[in-house]
Amino acid sequence: MSFFWKNHIVTIFLIIAAVFLITFFAHADKSKNETSFLRKLVIESVSPFQGIVVNTFSSAKSMWQKYILLLEVQEENRDLKRQLSALAGEVNRTREMTLECLRLRKLLELKEQIELPLVAARVVGRDRASLFKSFVIDRGATDGVKIGDPVMAADGVVGKIIEVSWNSAKVLLLVDYNSRIDVFVQRQRIRGILEGCDGMHCILKYVPRTEEVAVGDVVVSSGLAGVFPKGLLLGEISEIKKSEAGLFQEIKVRPAVNVTKIEEVLVITDIRENDK
Repeated sequence: MSFFWKNHIVTIFLIIAAVFLITFFAHADKSKNETSFLRKLVIESVSPFQGIVVNTFSSAKSMWQKYILLLEVQEENRDLKRQLSALAGEVNRTREMTLECLRLRKLLELKEQIELPLVAARVVGRDRASLFKSFVIDRGATDGVKIGDPVMAADGVVGKIIEVSWNSAKVLLLVDYNSRIDVFVQRQRIRGILEGCDGMHCILKYVPRTEEVAVGDVVVSSGLAGVFPKGLLLGEISEIKKSEAGLFQEIKVRPAVNVTKIEEVLVITDIRENDK
């Protein structure tokens, strides 16, 4: 490697010397009409090197220009990537705002249908480690929320309030084992008790084997227990089993609301005062 570098230096030195000699003889003794033998010899010897020098400098200049252009393209590419990332963020925020507006519009439509005092709230926490299926909302006693108040989403009943602080409250979901709601099968007006079972479904209990119910029948609140107003949508029957020995049917109900995806709710306050 050092040998190559040394010879490279010698070559460059010879090229520079040749250019110097050409320049010197080109300007020396221009008064003579004929070119001297020595000058002809120098010109013949140096001409090939002169072409090499010109080509070398041209190539170097071209490479330098390409390098500068490449740097500019890279910088422009980085700027475009930053702009694309910012635009992607804006698109995502706009999409989230659109979805939120659609959810809130549904809640507003529900609020107009239910002629009861309502408080809108957001889900701010979920206790996944707890034995209870529940979440926390950002409204509490200062907003008029009380223990036992029903909680609604746009598609139906979510659950009820079980704990209240000043500015937040815990909601027990209707799919929790501890949840019990007095209900009707809407079409036949058959009464039963809806209980949570596995965190995703509910069981409709105490429906006699003699009663005719079908998959797809809608289940609504009866209003008889004094907690939920009458006629609120809870879900629909998804499975029916009739045992030979039992008095009651085994009925599984699919909730109208997917409780794992709820982000905003309505709390029905002062229901007892309204009933009075």
